[in-house]
Amino acid sequence: MHLGVGKQHETRRKGGHKGRMRTYTSPEEIDAQMKAEKERKKQEEEEGAALNDSQVEEKIEEAKSDSEDSDEDSSQKRKGVEGLIDIENPNRVVQKTKKVTELELEGPQPLSRREREEIEKQKAKERYMKMHLAGKTDQAKADLARLAIIKKQREDAARKKEEERKAKEAAAAAAKGLHTLSLK
Repeated sequence: MHLGVGKQHETRRKGGHKGRMRTYTSPEEIDAQMKAEKERKKQEEEEGAALNDSQVEEKIEEAKSDSEDSDEDSSQKRKGVEGLIDIENPNRVVQKTKKVTELELEGPQPLSRREREEIEKQKAKERYMKMHLAGKTDQAKADLARLAIIKKQREDAARKKEEERKAKEAAAAAAKGLHTLSLK
C-alpha cells in the first residue's frame, strides 16, 4: 500500500530558514582578532606620542572650539533627522537642566493636588467636629435626643426603685407594728 509520499515531499524541508547558515568563530580566529586590535591600539599610541608640542597645542585648541560648539548641541540631544535640519517649532518645549545651586528651596513650593485635598479634608473634619460639639449637626441633634430619652428612662427607673423601697419599708414597718401589737 502506497501512502502518496513522492518527490514533492522529499524536496520540502522541515523548519524555516533560520537554522541553515549558522557559522561559529573558532577560538583561534577570536585570538587573532584580539591580537590585531591590540596592535592597532599600540600603533595609535605611538603615533600620539610622536606628535610634537606644536601639533599638541593645535589639537588642544581645536578640541576647545569643538567642545564649545558641542556644548550647545549636547544640551539638546537630537534624534534621527533633527541633527540635520533646524526646526523652529513654537510648541516644542526645551527642557532645561538646572543645577543644584540654581534651585530655589527657600520660596514657597506649590502643593500637589493630593496634599491640597488632604489639608482640605482635615479642615472639613475640624469644622464638623466644632459644629458637632456645639450641637448644630443632624447627628449631634439625634445624639442629644437619644441622651434625653435615656436620662428620662433612668430617672423613671430610679423613681420606681425609690417608691418600691419606700413601699417595702412601709410594709416592713406595718408588719413590725402588727407584730408588736400582737405581742402586747
